[in-house]
Amino acid sequence: MLKTVLSKTYIFLFIALTPSLLLAQNNSSLEKTILELDKKFWKSYNTCDITTFKTFFVEDFEFYHDKGGLTSGLTKMMSSVENGLCNPENPRVRREVVEGSVEVFPLNNYGAIITGEHVFYVLEKGKEERLAEIAKFTHVWQHKSDQWKMTRVLSYDHQPAPQNTDKKEISVTKEVLNQYIGTYQAPQTGTVVITIKDQTLEINAGKMHAIVYPQTKTLFFHKQSPLTFEFIKNTNGVVSKMIVRENGQIVEEAKKTK
Repeated sequence: MLKTVLSKTYIFLFIALTPSLLLAQNNSSLEKTILELDKKFWKSYNTCDITTFKTFFVEDFEFYHDKGGLTSGLTKMMSSVENGLCNPENPRVRREVVEGSVEVFPLNNYGAIITGEHVFYVLEKGKEERLAEIAKFTHVWQHKSDQWKMTRVLSYDHQPAPQNTDKKEISVTKEVLNQYIGTYQAPQTGTVVITIKDQTLEINAGKMHAIVYPQTKTLFFHKQSPLTFEFIKNTNGVVSKMIVRENGQIVEEAKKTK
């Protein structure tokens, strides 16, 4: 009797669990497919392989961008890519995914959604590549006629990317910070005023406002841009100027006036 009951219980559990197991297997296969397609798509984006890039979309494709608005239709989209992103006269843009941010969700009887975060690097002629933006993305993939194509793309929450992430903030005394406060004059920026804010320096120049953090006792960095500020002393040990660098290149030199 007990053997019969256990046998029926196992059969019931097998029948109950089988659909869930099959669904999990199907979802795993779907995720692998979408991730592979996503990888190929972004490779064509980064290399400006326009011929391949075009094959990932349906004709009535729609692109929603929080800054650029709506782009309707593949023809309009490709024109924008050819004249903007892939125009050799324009700065080159390279996209990288934020590791661990990507998720894939099935869409019953339609396809799948992939969502995540990515960053964009910009390369201008004569300059080093720089990290520019971080944003979120959502792509809708449709499986139709045995083909996978994107029908909708959303790109949103674009923000300036964190900068100088390789630099570590240290703690310095108020005595050190006091050496740098005052007024500076710079050829391009004009009047620059530096004050103390907590354990950092606050830099104001016209409409520009920045909080900079000490990397060493004489070198400070900005967390929202690739800028560093180095304070130089004269032979008497008094701060005489500040050198501003962007991506390691000198872009401004401000002399301390008072």
